[in-house]
Amino acid sequence: MLIVNPNICTDRTIEIEELLVGHVQRPRSGATTLGGKGVNVARVARAFGSRAVIVTFLPSHDEVRLAALAQDEGATLTGVSVQGEARGATIILEDSGRVTVLNEPGARVTTNDWEKLLVMVQSHFDANSTVVCSGSLPPGSPANSYGRVVELARDRGVRSVVDSSGEVLDEAIKAGADIVSPNLSEAETLLVGGRPENVDPSGPDVVDRAARAVTGLIQRGARHAIVSVGSHGAAFDTDGRVAWCAAPVVNVLNPIGAGDSLVGGMVKALEDGQSWEDAARYGIVTASASCEDRLAGGVDLARVRTLAMGLAPLHVLDSYLLPKVVA
Repeated sequence: MLIVNPNICTDRTIEIEELLVGHVQRPRSGATTLGGKGVNVARVARAFGSRAVIVTFLPSHDEVRLAALAQDEGATLTGVSVQGEARGATIILEDSGRVTVLNEPGARVTTNDWEKLLVMVQSHFDANSTVVCSGSLPPGSPANSYGRVVELARDRGVRSVVDSSGEVLDEAIKAGADIVSPNLSEAETLLVGGRPENVDPSGPDVVDRAARAVTGLIQRGARHAIVSVGSHGAAFDTDGRVAWCAAPVVNVLNPIGAGDSLVGGMVKALEDGQSWEDAARYGIVTASASCEDRLAGGVDLARVRTLAMGLAPLHVLDSYLLPKVVA
């Protein structure tokens, strides 16, 4: 599996009884790891015994540190050196289950930097059947950056999966991405305008919102779309309809990275020859299992298999009809 994660970062995960804004506090624990949505996808791939290569920009001030963090967890990290510092992401886990995430913007890159990165991405196509474009773009990136990756992948017969939002996601769809996998907030940012991104969306209409999002993404030209809705589950296209698959109930320790774990599990299933519907369901199970690990993207394969045996059947939402997408 080839993963394009251009906005690499370091994650600082903090556990605390309760976050009190405006106070000086002493967290119970803290851990620093390699971070980024694509990094989480790669963790899932490794848990399943698959090789995953992460291609990224490597900010010069933190290049050595990023390499060391990658080595610590056995990640394969390669990329193009750029000036600046790697962004940080602070993940605050409270005992109540509430999660707060602070994502910094990342080092600025240029169009020329992207041209170098695209050359590097192409050099890995022969050894991979799937490329995953995952996460935000660093400042200075053209909005069609993932779209360029998709076009190159299509020309080489490589499956493309894109997990992003807004104009970046739209450009990837226009370029012919095989699968788009945003969460509900990311999809709605493109389709109906930005909303606050909650870690776990709530409300009686989340299933309908996800179904409308899948419909909207397919109408824009996506070949396949799966929209995740936190602990609730995910909606995806199937045979001209939208299907809903409820997520299994798990003991949540850290929900961050669940959507990335969905992508990792889904791609692994597709590469193993499973159908689109079965792969989507396997991704949902993988996402749920990852929430039981304190590390974003951490997952236990045995737990995935256990949850898969008890997964609820698909619920096809007949009121949503999808247009046929021309290949």
